[in-house]
Amino acid sequence: MSDVELDYAFLMDNALRRVVYDVLTITRDLGAAPGEHHFYIEFLTTAPGVSIPDALVESYPERMTIVLQHQFKDLQVYEERFEVTLWFKGEPSRLRVPFDAVTAFADPSVHFDLRFTHFANGDAADLPATDTPDAEDEATAEAGAEVVSLDSFRKK
Repeated sequence: MSDVELDYAFLMDNALRRVVYDVLTITRDLGAAPGEHHFYIEFLTTAPGVSIPDALVESYPERMTIVLQHQFKDLQVYEERFEVTLWFKGEPSRLRVPFDAVTAFADPSVHFDLRFTHFANGDAADLPATDTPDAEDEATAEAGAEVVSLDSFRKK
């Protein structure tokens, strides 16, 4: 008999992160978000492998939400991360974000929203409200989306 326990929440997070990978790969291949689709991606700003300008880390010391809609450039998608150029205060900034650092993903155009509980540092966490409430509030208001909570599938 084995003492190994299956961590279904961890396995679900990994599977759902693959959805984010696939969506970004399709967007990269098309050269833009298809149709009315647009994406809100929240991530841990100081997670291992995250590379963003210091000014953004100062403004968002824990988490940050970015929007991929009309104004993004050079989206690259790799198995473990994505990279994109976005503009902040009129200046282009290159961001590198491992999928393991992503805490939430939403596509308000189709009322789709994912929340993750396992992150790059290996911890499971319940994070407080986002550091960028305007973006998240807009995503939630536009989407009217239901958050997929893995807790609802666990036995109590």
